[in-house]
Amino acid sequence: MIYFARNHTENYTKVVLENSCRSDEHECPFGRTSIELTKLLCDILKIGEPPTEQGKIFYPMFFTHDHPFEEFFCICIILLNKTWKEMRATTEDFAKVVSVVKEQITRALNTDPPPPTLENFKLKLATLTYNEITNLWQQERSNREEWESQARPIVELREQITPEIRNLIQKQRLQYLCEGTMFTKYSNKGQRIKDKFWYCRLSPNHKVFHYGDCDENRGVPALEELPHKLQVVEVKALVTGKECPHMKEVKRTKSTLSLAFSLIPDSDQEPLNFVAPNDKEFDYWTDGINALLGNKMVSKETKNDLETLLSMDIKLRLLDTEGVNIPENPPSIPKDPPNYDFCYDFK
Repeated sequence: MIYFARNHTENYTKVVLENSCRSDEHECPFGRTSIELTKLLCDILKIGEPPTEQGKIFYPMFFTHDHPFEEFFCICIILLNKTWKEMRATTEDFAKVVSVVKEQITRALNTDPPPPTLENFKLKLATLTYNEITNLWQQERSNREEWESQARPIVELREQITPEIRNLIQKQRLQYLCEGTMFTKYSNKGQRIKDKFWYCRLSPNHKVFHYGDCDENRGVPALEELPHKLQVVEVKALVTGKECPHMKEVKRTKSTLSLAFSLIPDSDQEPLNFVAPNDKEFDYWTDGINALLGNKMVSKETKNDLETLLSMDIKLRLLDTEGVNIPENPPSIPKDPPNYDFCYDFK
């Protein structure tokens, strides 16, 4: 700090005044950061540790100045103050700021070739802003996740937990059908009936669809208030789009066709025709109906939910392996011993 104040008076004054004159909680504690930065630099450069014969790291920039460590400190304390401002940090974020600064310094030192002068090191640091470090971390994390997703143990883990996740999604879809949805009413010829709505719900035992007319501003009607019923066992098929009975004869817009679906009963009862309010409702309802009919759920929402839940589950299961390189293939099983004529004497 004394060297910084005596030899870089202008920068020292700027750093001190910037933080002492702030009226908010984002001032950088100069004394505390200087002490912590000194420890950090000693840790990065392994100062105080005996040299090793295997060491190959060499920084020529430290041989270009009479006071290399002091100059190194001056460059880094300015960087720390700059990063503190970019992160809009408070004293509670102290450890986080130090970790970012450590990453900035380490990356600037580990360029190939290493910076030949302190000025080159300073220029390299200028490119490693907080946003740049965040982007690099995100990119490295994505690359690691992509590589790990292709490793054989991870692939096998995904295959193992996929049925469990699919079952979870199916339960959510059926619960959604039990809560029900209000649909806009359409005639059998595919014409929208203005200001007319109807509500459809699945019974809690998943055996009956209850439906009937409703008011737009009314809440969820009880099952007893929906007079019409369709037994799930009577549903022969689920059809969508142009195959729906109420969409065959009328030219509808592409958006309306993509939201239409119908339940075709195997009795003389009229088909139950739907036009979903949006794509999400369409996917949830067709997923739930397919689950009731024993068919596979293939909607876009199911694929997205499956991928999201699988990714989250795998990350949680792999928390204890953070920093451990997962091999692409499992280690080979050793050969059998030549004989099994051995035992351990416990006496």
